[in-house]
Amino acid sequence: MNDIITIGEAMIVFDPSATGPLRFVNSFDKKVGGAELNFAIGCTRLGLKSGWISRLGKDEFGTHIRNFARGEGVDVSQVDFVEGYPTSLNFKEIMEDGSVRTFYYRDKSPTLTLTPEDLDESYFKNAKVLHLTGIYPAIDPVNRRVFEKAISLAKKHGVKVSFDPNIRLKLWSKEEARDYLSEILPHVDILLAGDEEMEIIWGVKDPEAIIRKAKEIGITYVAIKQGDKGSVGYYNDEVIKVEAKKARKVVDTVGAGDGFNAGFMYGVLNGWDLKKSLEFGNTVGAMVVSVKGDNEGLPYLEDVKIFLGEKENIER
Repeated sequence: MNDIITIGEAMIVFDPSATGPLRFVNSFDKKVGGAELNFAIGCTRLGLKSGWISRLGKDEFGTHIRNFARGEGVDVSQVDFVEGYPTSLNFKEIMEDGSVRTFYYRDKSPTLTLTPEDLDESYFKNAKVLHLTGIYPAIDPVNRRVFEKAISLAKKHGVKVSFDPNIRLKLWSKEEARDYLSEILPHVDILLAGDEEMEIIWGVKDPEAIIRKAKEIGITYVAIKQGDKGSVGYYNDEVIKVEAKKARKVVDTVGAGDGFNAGFMYGVLNGWDLKKSLEFGNTVGAMVVSVKGDNEGLPYLEDVKIFLGEKENIER
């Protein structure tokens, strides 16, 4: 049984060899990225069992992504290759302060070939949590049928649904995101969101206002990510704010939210209280930004314990 399964597109990410405007960068390092896959990798490195449902182009890049995910311990039994749909690409621009812009090349995404009928019901039945993001339905409206079928299968078998809006305005407008995601949220059990994203969806940014609306529609867990301000969580009528963990150095902010999600879900699945789960999520997120790459900074459980001072780090 998998602790967590997820559905989403993965991409080849080209990281620039130098900081500054992309037009002046002459070489890149080939990496793997994609929010849902990053999350699955983050969970696996912490010791959870994760599975990923997707489609990849039948090309060298697709082969590399599947091999990479499998090497990280992610179950890729539900990942297939498709002809005629090139694996998606993402070029990153990283500035000196660690801020990032992305340039997508994901038209005719291989995920467009995934249909509701392709979803294996037994795969959902044998999972504890289905994790989704707003990226997958934003890629193309056709993906929304799969998205909704996945939620239906999860609900049918008592699988909790965790959701990160992960709004990408290069993929859809604020209005389209708000209209669609507001319909999805009543089916969510665990909401993992940035305050700015919830302002787009619900028109409120204050964590307590977000939590009130979440309670009204029956969401069980809420974790509001606020970057260097920390996070605010809700569970069982308790609201807690937890300060951010200080990163050793901010190098690349991409993947920090996925890291927080993995850390927080690790706490939830291990029965931790809300405060400890939020602190763990904040810690993982802080560790991610200190390493260049979408998932290279996602830590193993031992690394987190060393960072927190719970385990001695013997270097020699």
